Amino acid sequence: MTDTKSIMIVGVGGQGSLLASKLLGRLLVDEGYDVKVSEVHGMSQRGGSVETYVRFGKRVSSPIIEDGEADIIVSFERIEAARWFSRLKKGGTIVVNTQMIDPMPVIIGAAEYPADVLEEMQKTGAAVDAIDALALAEEAGSPKAANIVLMARVAKYFDIPYDKWIQAIEKTVAPKFVELNRKAFSLGYHYQK
Repeated sequence: MTDTKSIMIVGVGGQGSLLASKLLGRLLVDEGYDVKVSEVHGMSQRGGSVETYVRFGKRVSSPIIEDGEADIIVSFERIEAARWFSRLKKGGTIVVNTQMIDPMPVIIGAAEYPADVLEEMQKTGAAVDAIDALALAEEAGSPKAANIVLMARVAKYFDIPYDKWIQAIEKTVAPKFVELNRKAFSLGYHYQK
């Protein structure tokens, strides 16, 4: 690989986006890439927006992803995908959990949750890979494994063997959660629309 690739992981605090970025970072380092990861927590502990940048290639100088630079955006929630859509490069891919978490303006009745967020992104020519990661995580044994389901969808866009992803999971998560995460990864990876 000669050029730098950029992946942005966005979500709401508590959804596991930081673990997802650690998993991806570990996998890419193990594959021999220069990797830079930057985490922006915001009000993550209160359900606020969290974004993580993962950039990799032969040589990466900065972890920051500017507008129009992300090859892939991984979104743990629909509105977060829309909020960060400007970072996606033309022809990029958005892997998005179809889960809807009402932001504060919707909770207090000052706004409505936009119904057509995914369709609007598709109209721009972006590839939108939408998956109900929460349902698959629950099938695996825990709703907290939605992050691993999403990473399994991201794996489909990499030329890295399945077993390497499993090895990265084994190195990243606590031993007592390895089997749950293996199952969640398998469900996300093999999911057919």
